[in-house]
Amino acid sequence: MYIYLNGKVVPKEEAVISPYDHGFMYGVGAFETFRTYDGFPFLIDEHLTRLHEALKELNIHLELDSEIVIEMVNTLLRKNELDDAYFRLNVSAGVGDIGLQTLPYEVPAVILYTKPLIESSTLLEKELIPLKTVRNTPEGEKRLKSHHYLNSILGKRELSAVNQEGVFLTQDGYISEGTVSNIFWYSDNKLFTPGTSTGILEGITRKWVMNASQILNIPVETGNYKLEKLVEADEIFLTNSIQELVPVNKFQDKKFPATEGEIYNLYKVLYKEHTNKQHRSI
Repeated sequence: MYIYLNGKVVPKEEAVISPYDHGFMYGVGAFETFRTYDGFPFLIDEHLTRLHEALKELNIHLELDSEIVIEMVNTLLRKNELDDAYFRLNVSAGVGDIGLQTLPYEVPAVILYTKPLIESSTLLEKELIPLKTVRNTPEGEKRLKSHHYLNSILGKRELSAVNQEGVFLTQDGYISEGTVSNIFWYSDNKLFTPGTSTGILEGITRKWVMNASQILNIPVETGNYKLEKLVEADEIFLTNSIQELVPVNKFQDKKFPATEGEIYNLYKVLYKEHTNKQHRSI
């Protein structure tokens, strides 16, 4: 596979960065994951907006133009002979001295990774598993999609099958998010999802669902909720930018309609329509 590294297309086996890069030494870096549909990176503007917000918080000076990123994506698709693919756009702080740096990072490392997409048939539905690992609170004012991923790794270690997703609780016992997903559930004619106070990453597909709810005329509520709310729900589904919308078929001892869920299918159909139309936003 070929990737982009600081403006050059290189075989992944030849890609190197300095051991003094503070993304490696201190975890100072941010990234976005997205996929393409017919060669176009869906919701790329939203992804870049979130990335730029994270870079500002991390004191990394960089502005990435969406048209340049789209060209990078298309170049890698051609070079790797792929119609569509999984992408990770990564910005690492860049080289610095040993020790914590408070000055801005002016020469970050920019990497665009890619790999083939997993067949969608393997991601039709999942069982939701409550995790023992507690969701950490953000290290800053809010959670960034940064290099700090140990919390999610610890949670993922608790899962025993690829068709499972774990649900984190906060220290106070409130529903937070999955190891790689945001969580929605439908109950009492309303859609619910945990609020940002629970330490969640504000997912791009999460945002899409909340905007789509206005089109579908489905009320949405965010807040702090206990685990019992999931048991009482009529439907549950998960979101992320690669797996899209994935319905839950089981939580604890309760089975859910999963791919047969009426509410899930309303969102799924609309999502498909928007990817087919190559929408950059909603």
